[in-house]
Amino acid sequence: MFNLIILGFIVWFLYKRFVPAKGIKNINATELKALLNNKGNKQFIDVRTPNEYRGNHIKVFKNIPLNELGKRAHELSKDKEVVVICQSGMRSSNASKALKKLGFNEVTNVKGGMSSWSE
Repeated sequence: MFNLIILGFIVWFLYKRFVPAKGIKNINATELKALLNNKGNKQFIDVRTPNEYRGNHIKVFKNIPLNELGKRAHELSKDKEVVVICQSGMRSSNASKALKKLGFNEVTNVKGGMSSWSE
C-alpha cells in the first residue's frame, strides 16, 4: 500500500512538472524568429538573472527575473500576448504558469530558451 502511494506521488509530480499547463503555447527558436518578424500585439520578457541577460539577450525582450515576476507583473498588459524566454526553457515554463495564475490569457513559452537561439 505504501509503495502505491509513493508511486502515485512520483507519477503526479512528473506529470505536473513536465506536462504543459493549459493555455500555454510552446514554441521553438525557429517559431520565435517568425514571431519577431510580426511582433504585433505581443510583449516579450526574459526571466533570467540580470547578469545572464546582460551577457546575451534578444533586443525586444525586457528583463524581468523570475524571482521578481510576481512583484513586476503589473508592468505587463493582460490584453497582449506574453512571450517568455530563459536559458533552457525551465524557468520560462514556470514563469508562464505563474502568469496564467495571475490572469494573463495569452502566454507563450520558448522551449529550449536562449540555449537554442542563434541570430
